[in-house]
Amino acid sequence: MTDILKTSFNRRTVLQAAAVGAAGVSPALRSMVYAAGSDAPEKKEVKIGFIPLTDCASVVMASVLGLDVKHGVKFVLSKEASWAGVRDKLVNGELDFAHVLYGLVYGVHLGLSGPKKDMAVLMTLNHNGQAITLSKKLADKGAVDGAGLAKLMASDKREYTFAQTFPTGTHAMWLYYWLATYGINPMKDAKVITVPPPQMVANMRVGNMDGFCVGEPWNHRAIMDGIGVTAATTQDIWKDHPEKVLGTTAEFTKKYPNTARAVTAAIIEAGQWIDASLQNKLKMAETVADKSYVNTGVDAINQRILGRYQNGMGKTWDDPNHMKFYNDGAVNFPYLSDGMWFMTQHKRWGLLKDHPDYLGVAKQINQIALYKDAATSVKAPVPKSEMRSHKGIDGVVWDGKDPQKYADGFKVKA
Repeated sequence: MTDILKTSFNRRTVLQAAAVGAAGVSPALRSMVYAAGSDAPEKKEVKIGFIPLTDCASVVMASVLGLDVKHGVKFVLSKEASWAGVRDKLVNGELDFAHVLYGLVYGVHLGLSGPKKDMAVLMTLNHNGQAITLSKKLADKGAVDGAGLAKLMASDKREYTFAQTFPTGTHAMWLYYWLATYGINPMKDAKVITVPPPQMVANMRVGNMDGFCVGEPWNHRAIMDGIGVTAATTQDIWKDHPEKVLGTTAEFTKKYPNTARAVTAAIIEAGQWIDASLQNKLKMAETVADKSYVNTGVDAINQRILGRYQNGMGKTWDDPNHMKFYNDGAVNFPYLSDGMWFMTQHKRWGLLKDHPDYLGVAKQINQIALYKDAATSVKAPVPKSEMRSHKGIDGVVWDGKDPQKYADGFKVKA
């Protein structure tokens, strides 16, 4: 609980009232309904891990707004220091759920980058809203975008270092895909290191890397601090890409299905609340900026969540494909094709030695039936298909139909 919210009961009451107004059922009444039925959550309290990033917002707001209690379960939020820590605590049961990287969940399930355990993705938490930052030193030499970076690396030869946040995670895959689009092989032409999100800006300040891919607010923070520029947003790489997910173990969903459904429903509702209005987005930014959560100035958060971007070199623009948490129901469905895409990239970059059963693994991990139940309970629409397609920044189309051919088809790979 933040100091602000501890000392301001009225603020919490106002936020809860807003949430109730949006949902139309009082928390007390909803709890009674759940308690009376056989679908009551088996666990009344769950521990949920998160990393200090803007996209933890729907998990945080579900707790702050009392939507967790409305669905019969209390969230105990746990701020974590690194994605490796989140992984380990999910695997050993210290955390029941986590705000977590999509590719991390798949990596654990497949035994890549650490312990192997059957995992579950319950929902997508957000679309878009990450970025690739290049150092001001590189920008001053003309590397302000992918083409400029490739040109500089070809003419000014030295070891270039780029950071991502976890080897199988989303930021690693966005970074590699972006570099490869401009003919830079991240496995051969550069050094890639792993750095926890909150430590990115400090590491760039002391010269530990030339560029990084991370979630907000750390890209905007690098601009505010005068040490980096935004070379690309991840929505440039894949419009409406999945980013963080609500992750847990397969064992948890089997043992506590009602709890998993209740937690999912509460977080979908929090996403509905955030995306419902400009006012709600600003309230969210004010809340998650607090030291209990992201621990940064609200100014580092509240521009990009409204789609107001600047690149650190005088360019500003309004991006309609900014970070979204619900977007009329388009965000949260755990598409099988999304999970499959991460595996194609794991294969492309040598993290997977052999082709997995792409569709089979995605069906094991992504809890489609459970999600549909949760979505129905909060009147969120469910798409007709469990697959979707997109065109990447390189012009290559992904539709999930032939993952092996897609994974093998890239010119730049490990």
